[in-house]
Amino acid sequence: MHFFKGSWLLAAATTGALASPLQSPYSRQSNSSFVNQTTCNGNTYTYNALAGYGSVPSNARDKFGDTLGGYGSSVAIDPNTWAKSSNGSYTGTIWAIPDRGWNTEGTLNYQSRIHKFAITLHPQPSASLKRPASPNLDIRYVDSILFSGPGNVPGTGLDADAVGYQTSAGFPPLPLANYDGDGFGGSGPGGSRVSLDTEGLVLASDGSFWVSDEYGPYIYHFGPAGAMISAIAPPEAFIPHRNGSISFSADSPPIYDPNEVIVPADPSAGRANNKGFEGLSLSPDGKTLNVLIQSALDQEGGASGSTRRYARFLQYDISDASSPVYLSEHVVPLPLYTSGKGNTKVAAQSEIHALSSSQFLVLARDSGKGYGQGESDTQSLYRHIDVFDIAGATDVKGTLADTVNGSIASSAGVLADGITPATYCSFLDFNVNSQLGRFGLHNGGKEDSGLLNEKWESIALAPVNPSPGASFTSGEVFIFSFSDNDFITQDGHMDFGSYPYKDSSGYNVSTQALVFQAMLPQLL
Repeated sequence: MHFFKGSWLLAAATTGALASPLQSPYSRQSNSSFVNQTTCNGNTYTYNALAGYGSVPSNARDKFGDTLGGYGSSVAIDPNTWAKSSNGSYTGTIWAIPDRGWNTEGTLNYQSRIHKFAITLHPQPSASLKRPASPNLDIRYVDSILFSGPGNVPGTGLDADAVGYQTSAGFPPLPLANYDGDGFGGSGPGGSRVSLDTEGLVLASDGSFWVSDEYGPYIYHFGPAGAMISAIAPPEAFIPHRNGSISFSADSPPIYDPNEVIVPADPSAGRANNKGFEGLSLSPDGKTLNVLIQSALDQEGGASGSTRRYARFLQYDISDASSPVYLSEHVVPLPLYTSGKGNTKVAAQSEIHALSSSQFLVLARDSGKGYGQGESDTQSLYRHIDVFDIAGATDVKGTLADTVNGSIASSAGVLADGITPATYCSFLDFNVNSQLGRFGLHNGGKEDSGLLNEKWESIALAPVNPSPGASFTSGEVFIFSFSDNDFITQDGHMDFGSYPYKDSSGYNVSTQALVFQAMLPQLL
């Protein structure tokens, strides 16, 4: 077991830049007793305060000897473990999935996995800008489980082949990587493995895991020991195509062949490269899986950061986990913000969390801004947990939009006539420096250890007042979010510890975690 507690330097708070998102109708206000309050379709959401912060060093390792990184991609708290101690601290178990391993210089034959952590939150309500609190979220590594594909063959983070796929009985066509040597640039017999870029996580009551992925994009069901049980394929419109055929490659060459060229680089239709199923969440009743694409499909403006606004949202009934039923499909209008150069950009989403059958939290953010991005790129302009509501939105399930190259928007990102998108409401802003400064953190300014990381990709909820039957989706809650550090370190290891590496950026990027305290409405 490993124990981690952040030890960041204190930094003066700077004023956060204001983004200018284009939102659906909602009301938002500030007050001295809370950071902000949002009313979305008649339901009020209140961001009370930043309640916690912790970190894990970039060179931490899991029990297999590999760098413990990238697991901010998605986290989930086991509700059966969450408790409040007599001293006022909180404890629980949190599960987290890394994506495809260290890949800033090429993809590797990293076996997909899930990690287990024990967390302890020590509230610091008196923290202030004048007297910042030390990190108060302890994160202790406990265990890891390796994921395998059909036939118990290990999964891999290597980019899928541009041509061809794996066929296995009971499964849809699966992204497949045929690799040379050991898949890390060393000698070996080569092989074939299902490509996995895991991004979303749901804990099932039977100990199994539902995991969404970017390569497919698919939703996979893994057993408690990590064996793949089944896969949910989305409508054909989501499946990437090149040259008239299915092509799962994300144009992410392996580290041993960095000059590999995929033609064309971007799919002509389907999910955009590295823009798959980022958001996955289970409904409070445990019956419905909800999944959201990171941003628009390629045929709907997905190839451009300014036109990829209209993201598709799917729901599946998993009352019978062995036979999921496709229920509905809606369109979520991702938020817009103005870049530092005055250009309109879309804030792609990185996670969702179901609060009811119609209202959801969603983490939307900009990119390329934060620690590890350089002194000139320290200020994020949009980094939010927002709310969207599909009540009243058009259900496009089963229409021509679900077929190969089917679309709900033009290639320029203009939504088709007759489609009403979900209501989108701005809510919780990560970048409020008056809150970050209470823990010695900041957005923008000097690139020091108090600067927030670039990628925040997870949402997990737990009640402030835990008790038998307490709600994890309404009332006063803690909202946990972890960053994805992309395995960036100068003391890294892959291939079960036998492949040392140093990221060429020169940075050591720790995994940061924030805890927000909020009041959520009681929803039906």
